[in-house]
Amino acid sequence: MTPQRVDALVHYFETLTRQSVAELANYYAADCRFRDPFNDVQGIPAMTAIFQHMFDRLDAPRFLVRERVADGARVLLTWDFEFRFRSWRPQVTQNIHGASLITFNAAGLVAVHRDYWDAAEELYEKLPLVGAVLRLLKQQGRPKAPL
Repeated sequence: MTPQRVDALVHYFETLTRQSVAELANYYAADCRFRDPFNDVQGIPAMTAIFQHMFDRLDAPRFLVRERVADGARVLLTWDFEFRFRSWRPQVTQNIHGASLITFNAAGLVAVHRDYWDAAEELYEKLPLVGAVLRLLKQQGRPKAPL
């Protein structure tokens, strides 16, 4: 994959808006597959719905790509996803660290986009009730230091 095509995709995600979600077809194949800890969908309409839902539920969502590693038609991107919850601590910016493994087809469009991030650590532990339970379970699972 050309560096210019990767740069264009990175720029698209770093400047993604509710309106620009409609431009997914400029970067993704019609039958693309998108998978993350919550979704496993195929096709641009399904992927569009996921990103529109993101804009419906969160304030100020934005992606910041930190690193990229390209190997032929595959690219690994590491990123931070910043956002604010609308209904819980809306003044606090949340941050999820993750990575995307992206495979381009021969036409230079994304055929497969797989996001990797730890939903428990990066999201659930930040929520009031669920987070308290997960943090407690995490602490109980750690080895105890010898006395």
